[in-house]
Amino acid sequence: MYLPIAEVACVPARARVFEQGWQSWSPTGTYRGDATSPRPSSAQIAASCFRFDRPMPESGFQGEGLVVIDPGDGGPVRSWSAVDHSAEVPSIRVQALGDRLVVSSLGTVRETEHADLPRALVAWAEEVAADGGVTAVRPLGPGWSSWYGHWNKVTEQDIADTLVHAERLELPLEIIQLDDGYQSAIGDWLDIRPGFGSLDGVTKRVAGTGRRAGIWLTPFFVAADSRVATEHPDWLVRGTPAMREWDRDIAVLDVTHPGAAEHLGGVFRSLVATGFSFFKIDYIYAGAHPGQRHADVSGHDAYLAGMRIIREAVGPDSTVLGCGAPMLPSVGLVDAMRVSPDTAIVVEPKSGDVSQPSQLGARLAGAAREFMHGRLWVNDPDCLLVSPRVEDRAGWADHVASSGGWRCSSDRLADLDEWGVARTRELLTPTTGPA
Repeated sequence: MYLPIAEVACVPARARVFEQGWQSWSPTGTYRGDATSPRPSSAQIAASCFRFDRPMPESGFQGEGLVVIDPGDGGPVRSWSAVDHSAEVPSIRVQALGDRLVVSSLGTVRETEHADLPRALVAWAEEVAADGGVTAVRPLGPGWSSWYGHWNKVTEQDIADTLVHAERLELPLEIIQLDDGYQSAIGDWLDIRPGFGSLDGVTKRVAGTGRRAGIWLTPFFVAADSRVATEHPDWLVRGTPAMREWDRDIAVLDVTHPGAAEHLGGVFRSLVATGFSFFKIDYIYAGAHPGQRHADVSGHDAYLAGMRIIREAVGPDSTVLGCGAPMLPSVGLVDAMRVSPDTAIVVEPKSGDVSQPSQLGARLAGAAREFMHGRLWVNDPDCLLVSPRVEDRAGWADHVASSGGWRCSSDRLADLDEWGVARTRELLTPTTGPA
C-alpha cells in the first residue's frame, strides 16, 4: 500500500518532476508536474521494460528508488530516495492534486533538499556509489558490436571481415563484441549455431590484432526449447510472467538452485578461458522477476545472487556491461550500464512507445541519465550508427557525442560512406570522466 509521505505546494504546470525508471529500457526523464510519464503500451512491454510487479498508476509518476521535485517557484528542490540502496527498491509516486504535488511511497524513503535539480541528481549518484562500494569507474576504450550490422545471422567470418575493414579505415577499436546469433539457443551459450564458426576462432582473430574480445548473452533467460530447459526443468523459476522473445517462450534461470548456479558460473568461466574479457549481459531484469525458486528469496535477492556469481566467474580484470538491467540493484556489480532503450535506424518508435527501440527513446532516457556516468559506472548510450541507411544519422551521432560514455560502432564497416567513416573515426574515443 502506498502511503502519503509529503506534499509540495506549487503550481503543478510550472513544477518539474524527475522520475527514475526501473531498468535500462524504462523511460526516465524530467516532466511537467501536471503531466503523466510514459506508460507501457502492452502487457508484454510492461513485463520486459517496466517493473512488472509494481504497476504504474493511471496518471502522474512512479519513480523506482528516486523522484525529485523542482517546484518551479524558487523554492528548494526536494528528492525522495531509498534509505538502504542495497535493499528492495522502493516505488515512489507523485500525483498532482490542485495546488500541490502529493508524494507517496511503497517502502521506506528519505527526503533531502538541494539548490537545483542537477545538483540533486549528482548528490544522489555520489551517495549511491559510496553505498555500493564504487570507489572509481574504470575508463573504457572504444568498441564495435556485431548487432546492428549483422543481427542474429553473424558469423565468425563477419568478425574477420570487420577486423580487416577496421585496419583499412584506421578505426581505433579496442573491443570487438560478438552479439546475438552465435548460440544454438537462448540459454545454451556453449552450444554453437551450425554455420557460425567457433568462439575460439573469434577470440584468436581478435587477440591477433591486439584487441579485446567481447560477447553477448542473456544469462538469466532460458528458451523453453533449449537443452538446458529440457534437461533441467528444476533449474527454472516457476510462476514468472509469461515472456516471449525471438518467437520463443522464455523461462528464467533459478540461480538459487545449486545446479543452476554452478552451470551459470561455469558458462562464464568457460568463456573467459576461451579468451573473452568483455561481457554484455542482456535482459537481466529477468533475474529479479518474482516467482517460486529453489530457495525462499525475493526476486531482488535472487538477482543479486546471480550477478555475484557472474562477477566472481569473470574475475576483476573483465568488463561487465549490464543491459535491460535493474538500475539500483546493479550498482557495484557492473562496470558499464546501458542507460536507455535500444536505438534503431529509425527516429520514432513504430508503436509510439518510447521504451521500444528508437533513436527518440534512446536520446530521452540517455540524456536524462547522463549524471550517472563516471559516478556509478560507464554509461552506454547504445551504439553509434552512421551508415547511409540510418535516419537522422547526424542527429544520432550528436547524441552519442554528447555523452561521456562508451563509444561503440555497430555499422557494417564496409557500408560506411566518406562522412560515416570520418564521423566514426572522430567519435571512437575512450570514455571521459563524469559531467
